[in-house]
Amino acid sequence: MADERRDHLQTLERGLSVIAAFSGRGPRLGLGELAALTGLTKPTVRRILLTLERLGYARGEDNLYALTPKVLALGYAYLSSVRLTDVARPIMESLTDELGIGTSLAALDGADVVYVDRVQRQRVTSINLAVGTRLPAHATSMGHVLLADLTAAELEQYLAGPPRAALTDRTVTEAEPLRARLEVVGRRGWDAVDQELEIGRRSAAAPVVDGDGRVVAALALSCGTVECSMDRLVDELLPPLLSAARRISEAIGGGRTPITDPHPPA
Repeated sequence: MADERRDHLQTLERGLSVIAAFSGRGPRLGLGELAALTGLTKPTVRRILLTLERLGYARGEDNLYALTPKVLALGYAYLSSVRLTDVARPIMESLTDELGIGTSLAALDGADVVYVDRVQRQRVTSINLAVGTRLPAHATSMGHVLLADLTAAELEQYLAGPPRAALTDRTVTEAEPLRARLEVVGRRGWDAVDQELEIGRRSAAAPVVDGDGRVVAALALSCGTVECSMDRLVDELLPPLLSAARRISEAIGGGRTPITDPHPPA
């Protein structure tokens, strides 16, 4: 026990707690807010933030602090360690070529999904979706798949967080309707959204599962409403998407696989 205490780096623990405090609450927070969220004193939080700023992980302005995109490097280190993007890339390229539709891989970070890889032959949406792009989880099929795998406590924390914006008149923002939606997504193992993020776009997503049975990423595709009805999205495009997500999951040692039938029996 004494050895464990001696090896424990309290400064590192505190620094990580400050970074984690931004999750779902950013993008800019003051010293008082961060101190309350972490249980640390303001002077301690200030020293941590100054260190993060000097290293390029945070920036401060008008007594408010924000994380920088460099923080994504921490997440990329994890993704690299499980070979996720290396494994997923050829499968995504094959799926994109098969369907003629761009595919994306994203992970959950607080209230957002963050794109960790993307394969696209041509730009078909007004939103610039590059690696590192963040989108609100509640308005995307990827986000629904990732949120559906949260523990009960994690989901309650998310639903009790900041108000969720209605990006279109179809976006589900209220806690109870969103909770019901996520229960359905969790049971069937996939999701499809109809213009909840952007008018004129539909998308579908499937979970990528690791060896511990946790959803570590979501594989998704999107298409325009002109060339892609919801029937086509679910009946024609979803089955190969689910199959691709299953192959990625199996390649990283996934302990369970997504449902492959888009219309499972009730």
